[in-house]
Amino acid sequence: MKSRVKFLAYLGMMVMVAMLCFYPLPYYITKPGMAQELSPIIQVEDGYKEQGTFMLTTVQMGRATPLSYVLAKVQGFHYLYPAEQILQQGESDEEYSIRQLHMMDASKESAISVAYQAANKPIKYENKGVYVMAVVAGMPAFEQLKVGDIIKKVDNKKIETAQQLIDYVSTKKAGETVTLIVQRNEKSIEKKLSLAPFQEDDRRVGLGISLETDRDLMVKPAVHIDTEKIGGPSAGLMFSLEIYNQLVKEDMTKGHQIAGTGTINDEGMVGPIGGISQKIVAADKEGADVFFAPNENGAAQSNYAEAVETAEKINTKMKIIPIDTFDDAINYLEKLKPLKKSAS
Repeated sequence: MKSRVKFLAYLGMMVMVAMLCFYPLPYYITKPGMAQELSPIIQVEDGYKEQGTFMLTTVQMGRATPLSYVLAKVQGFHYLYPAEQILQQGESDEEYSIRQLHMMDASKESAISVAYQAANKPIKYENKGVYVMAVVAGMPAFEQLKVGDIIKKVDNKKIETAQQLIDYVSTKKAGETVTLIVQRNEKSIEKKLSLAPFQEDDRRVGLGISLETDRDLMVKPAVHIDTEKIGGPSAGLMFSLEIYNQLVKEDMTKGHQIAGTGTINDEGMVGPIGGISQKIVAADKEGADVFFAPNENGAAQSNYAEAVETAEKINTKMKIIPIDTFDDAINYLEKLKPLKKSAS
């Protein structure tokens, strides 16, 4: 009898430990990730080498458990977010991951475009359709289309860009039906959907999807970027700088370790990101000399302002540089003095 009681007590304890460690809560935890050197990740064919390094910075994120939730309350630079602040309406964890990986792909394309244009290298685009980034709960596309679907045709009309689909749907009225040809996991499927008014603006009708043009970039020399499972658009600025540095003869790093973050679009505009404080911590831990932070045109609550505050809090020696455009970063690097090598 005693052995049975001990066994049940032990079993109960194991269940409790398992729940503390693995039971998912409706929260996400973010914490400092890594500052990763970009030259092993990005290879431009016959590209130039560099003496210093450009580094992307990341935030580590995962579902909270009871144990990690409690620990996040007492650990520095660990932040808790309700799931609804991370996931879009009706979005699953899997769809969120797919969306983040596609945002990374789009970020890489913009970075390549900006860097090759700045280096006066040839670049061409080939539009392939419309990528579904998100599906709005309660709208016609919900449970019919999935994040990652690529819309190829609408009513037998070939669709190459997101704007083409938007323009076509805008000519329709609520209740009218459109037929979509969709590519999903290499298979072609047909979906017939009725248009409905948007809840936030019933004067507009649509399918209830967030969309983006799916395209291929063709450049010379060729470039390969291996990001594995890193998601999100926040490495765009640093990608563009590493690519540019391999395309031009002058080494823009000048021997320095340069970290940073920020989205980038095809025009070279740098946008804000999440987790700037945690990225400052990650870059400082890796010994970065300089950190490029989105300036948001000098807004009071900008990424740059938060980065400066965090840098002071952790007493880092890194120089925090405000950046609004790709050209801002290049102008700073052109004026940067080369790092003197210590005598051996």
